[in-house]
Amino acid sequence: MLFGGALVLAGLVVWAASALGFGRLPGDIVIDRPHVRIAFPIVTSIVVSVVLTIVLNIALRLWR
Repeated sequence: MLFGGALVLAGLVVWAASALGFGRLPGDIVIDRPHVRIAFPIVTSIVVSVVLTIVLNIALRLWR
Protein backbone atom coordinates (compact mmCIF):
# COMPACT_ATOMS: atom_id res chain seq x y z
CA MET A 1 0.00 0.00 0.00
CA LEU A 2 2.91 2.30 0.70
CA PHE A 3 4.31 1.77 -2.80
CA GLY A 4 0.90 2.46 -4.35
CA GLY A 5 0.56 5.65 -2.34
CA ALA A 6 4.01 6.76 -3.48
CA LEU A 7 3.00 6.13 -7.11
CA VAL A 8 -0.18 8.15 -6.68
CA LEU A 9 1.78 11.00 -5.08
CA ALA A 10 4.37 10.92 -7.90
CA GLY A 11 1.58 11.01 -10.47
CA LEU A 12 -0.02 14.01 -8.81
CA VAL A 13 3.31 15.85 -8.76
CA VAL A 14 3.91 15.14 -12.46
CA TRP A 15 0.36 16.19 -13.32
CA ALA A 16 0.66 19.45 -11.38
CA ALA A 17 4.07 20.20 -12.87
CA SER A 18 2.82 19.66 -16.43
CA ALA A 19 -0.17 21.91 -15.76
CA LEU A 20 2.28 24.67 -14.80
CA GLY A 21 4.25 24.25 -18.04
CA PHE A 22 7.07 22.22 -16.57
CA GLY A 23 8.35 19.86 -19.24
CA ARG A 24 8.13 22.45 -21.98
CA LEU A 25 11.13 24.50 -20.97
CA PRO A 26 13.35 26.17 -23.55
CA GLY A 27 15.92 23.59 -24.57
CA ASP A 28 13.56 20.62 -24.36
CA ILE A 29 13.40 18.85 -27.72
CA VAL A 30 9.97 17.79 -29.02
CA ILE A 31 9.41 16.10 -32.37
CA ASP A 32 5.71 16.30 -33.24
CA ARG A 33 4.62 14.44 -36.38
CA PRO A 34 1.10 13.41 -37.47
CA HIS A 35 1.13 10.04 -35.69
CA VAL A 36 4.21 10.29 -33.49
CA ARG A 37 5.30 12.56 -30.68
CA ILE A 38 8.79 12.15 -29.24
CA ALA A 39 10.03 14.31 -26.37
CA PHE A 40 13.56 14.71 -25.03
CA PRO A 41 13.18 16.88 -21.89
CA ILE A 42 16.87 17.65 -21.50
CA VAL A 43 16.59 20.97 -19.65
CA THR A 44 13.74 19.70 -17.50
CA SER A 45 15.89 16.70 -16.48
CA ILE A 46 18.78 18.98 -15.55
CA VAL A 47 16.53 21.26 -13.47
CA VAL A 48 14.96 18.28 -11.64
CA SER A 49 18.41 16.83 -10.98
CA VAL A 50 19.76 20.08 -9.52
CA VAL A 51 16.67 20.63 -7.34
CA LEU A 52 16.69 17.05 -6.02
CA THR A 53 20.42 17.25 -5.31
CA ILE A 54 19.96 20.43 -3.28
CA VAL A 55 16.92 19.09 -1.39
CA LEU A 56 18.57 15.76 -0.58
CA ASN A 57 21.81 17.43 0.54
CA ILE A 58 19.90 19.73 2.89
CA ALA A 59 17.81 16.83 4.20
CA LEU A 60 20.86 14.68 4.85
CA ARG A 61 22.70 17.50 6.64
CA LEU A 62 19.71 18.12 8.91
CA TRP A 63 19.26 14.39 9.56
CA ARG A 64 22.80 13.87 10.90
